[in-house]
Amino acid sequence: MKRKILFAAACLALLGNSIQAQDLLSLERKRIHLPNGWSLTPAGSSLPLGDLPLNIAVSNTGRYAAVTNNGQSTQTIQLLDARNDKALDQVEIHRAWGGIAFSADEKYLYASGGNDNCILRYTITNNKLVITDTFKLGAPYPAATVSPTGIALDDKAHRMYVVTKENNSLYVINTDSKEILQQLPLHAEAYTCLLSPDKKELYISLWGGDKVMVYNTGKLALTDSVAVGDNPNDLCISRNGRYLYVANANDNSVSVLDVKARKVLETLNAALYPTKLSGSTSNAVALGNDDRLLYIANADNNCLAVFDVSKPGAGTSKGFIPTGWYPTAVKVLGKKLYVANGKGFSSFANPQGPNPTDKKEHVGIHTGDDQQPKKVQYIGGGLLMGTLSIIPVPDEKLRAAYSQAVYHNTPYNKEQEQAAAGMPGNPVPMKIGAPSPIKHVFYIIKENRTYDQVLGDMPGGNGDTSLVLFGQKITPNQHAIAQQFVLLDNFYVDGEVSADGHNWSMGAYATDYMEKNWPTSYGNRGVGARGATALNKQYIWDRASASHVSYRTYGEFAGKKGPAIPVLEGHYAKNFEGFNLHIPDTARFAVWKADFDSLMAANALPQLMTIRFGTDHTEGLAAGRPTPFAHVADNDLAVGMFLEYLSKSPVWKASVVFILEDDAQNGPDHVDAHRSPAYIAGGYVKRHFVDHTMYTTSSVIRTIELILGMPPMTQYDAAAMPMWNSFTDQADATAFQSLPANVNLLDVNPANTKLAAISSKLDFSKEDVIPDQLMNLITWKAVKGEHAVVPPIVHAAFVNTVKSDDDDQ
Repeated sequence: MKRKILFAAACLALLGNSIQAQDLLSLERKRIHLPNGWSLTPAGSSLPLGDLPLNIAVSNTGRYAAVTNNGQSTQTIQLLDARNDKALDQVEIHRAWGGIAFSADEKYLYASGGNDNCILRYTITNNKLVITDTFKLGAPYPAATVSPTGIALDDKAHRMYVVTKENNSLYVINTDSKEILQQLPLHAEAYTCLLSPDKKELYISLWGGDKVMVYNTGKLALTDSVAVGDNPNDLCISRNGRYLYVANANDNSVSVLDVKARKVLETLNAALYPTKLSGSTSNAVALGNDDRLLYIANADNNCLAVFDVSKPGAGTSKGFIPTGWYPTAVKVLGKKLYVANGKGFSSFANPQGPNPTDKKEHVGIHTGDDQQPKKVQYIGGGLLMGTLSIIPVPDEKLRAAYSQAVYHNTPYNKEQEQAAAGMPGNPVPMKIGAPSPIKHVFYIIKENRTYDQVLGDMPGGNGDTSLVLFGQKITPNQHAIAQQFVLLDNFYVDGEVSADGHNWSMGAYATDYMEKNWPTSYGNRGVGARGATALNKQYIWDRASASHVSYRTYGEFAGKKGPAIPVLEGHYAKNFEGFNLHIPDTARFAVWKADFDSLMAANALPQLMTIRFGTDHTEGLAAGRPTPFAHVADNDLAVGMFLEYLSKSPVWKASVVFILEDDAQNGPDHVDAHRSPAYIAGGYVKRHFVDHTMYTTSSVIRTIELILGMPPMTQYDAAAMPMWNSFTDQADATAFQSLPANVNLLDVNPANTKLAAISSKLDFSKEDVIPDQLMNLITWKAVKGEHAVVPPIVHAAFVNTVKSDDDDQ
């Protein structure tokens, strides 16, 4: 009998393993590769959402769910039938951000009006949203900066609690009279607020303050605070009101608070591996129905982390659940999970390949029959449309399969923090601290171009000549660099726009604050991401400082007004202007050259130099300003002059130059809207070589770190493929000869044209202040002619890692 029982148990175990393997195989078949080197295998079914969904609210009985979509393009509020997983209604909202809540009787839905500085009240009538009231906190932007975020309701007391991220305040409002009863300063950006079950206390997460504030609703006063992790955002609370869970985005963690004792009981590490490196971005939390399981949305790991928290202070990891791209919210509805995926399911590759015949309309890969194809649009406003994952709560066996899928989707592992892929003897070391013959790294950041716009005409590369705007005639030096050294036709920027692009370019990461706020300014709805909260924990200069690597920056994160971050104090060229389109990049080169000469004379040349050349951004057709051709040609000539001068210096053989765009937002590309031109040159860089390996912005960062003996900053540079395949152990010190501009750099745009009138109203004082879709249109017509048909931002099949021509060398 005992043998029979053991045999039966063994059979059940085998059956369980078989089911688990089938579940895993089913997920693996749906794998979607992302242009950042990570991939997705979304669990469950899905519904389409709008542009950048940031929050989900669930009504008291679970009848309704609502989603607020807060991206750069059209902003909407969606009403869903949460019992049958169906869309009921969708309304446009002028400005929105984050806050959303149902009344207890399910008659009303309250939503943040963002920088309109108000709360909107919708009546739910026949499953439709009808705007009925507005609660004004201030005049609309730009007259005032308030920007309400989190909302909490106490219907019995007729009170609404609202926290803000611009004037950093708590508002207490009477929901009957709409009177503001109190406005209290919080002294830091607030993300959300949550009432205790008994409504006696309100808990407020301070995004920019690294703490949770406590407001006593009876005393009408802020009474306490508890320090938590870095960038605390979403909150949830146990049903008995004793334990508060706080997601800390920059720490990959959740703080578990005993609210009665006012202390942190424990900190749960939600990352896939035990690491202090940013990159999981834990930004939402939800408790299961019995308060036993905690679900944590890891935005940058594209998954939910699951913890057993039934024993407060002794939480244990129970695995992971794969989601879509950049999950921003999670809710538990009975036996299912709702997850809002901020960037949807993919970059919407065209399934017919990299050269579709119809460039006017493309559809994206979808992960199930319920997910309808979508037309793609501009990268910052409609390309990455959100989705709602509807996932049945998995049992332990299914969760084990899900966990495996998540690990398979993730290129990062703990060992990569000290070791990387490569080849013995290559100038790019495989271990941190191993020697390299390269002693000086020059890292040049440019502005906003796609691969096809510039290099689509390069022989040997995967280009579309019909999309070339600034080809060989306009950019002879960049073409010469790609031809004489390495052509990279499978390179992708990690950032979507300049706001997050410069953080990615210098820090291999962008905080959840940055990712969720830049669409506000880019959509002309407010100031967007700003201040210290928008900054990464560290940048490449911090790593250099800690690793005793000398460094200096020219215009990147520093300028004539001083450095933007403390680590650059004393390490920047004070006479080098940052983003200013009234200064040619050729003039910037002259400033760098003089500084370089003085450093060489003093034998004090730093190991790392970061340089900003940005006139390829252009000023559209602004009357009297340089034409787009002149701006781009100036930028190209500066790059050529820089490389020629360096290549004729004594340090050339032991130097390497990396050149890339901070983002690829200003143009079309037939492979991916993130694909961008990048260049490498130096004594140990291969000559006349085409490298098809998939690389990213983080790959450049990782390669620099390995050469200079610095550990990675985040999970993204740790996971990125180093660019060792573009290097050789046989040095070639042949100098580069720059090529003259083929267009007159003094050419200016004419006045009295339609596009000049439009351009005259645009603000070019700072990168990307103007609407980028408009900038793209102006640039295209400036090059192709005012009556030219403008193709949309097109997007075909994403090209994953391809073996290079001489990978076996």
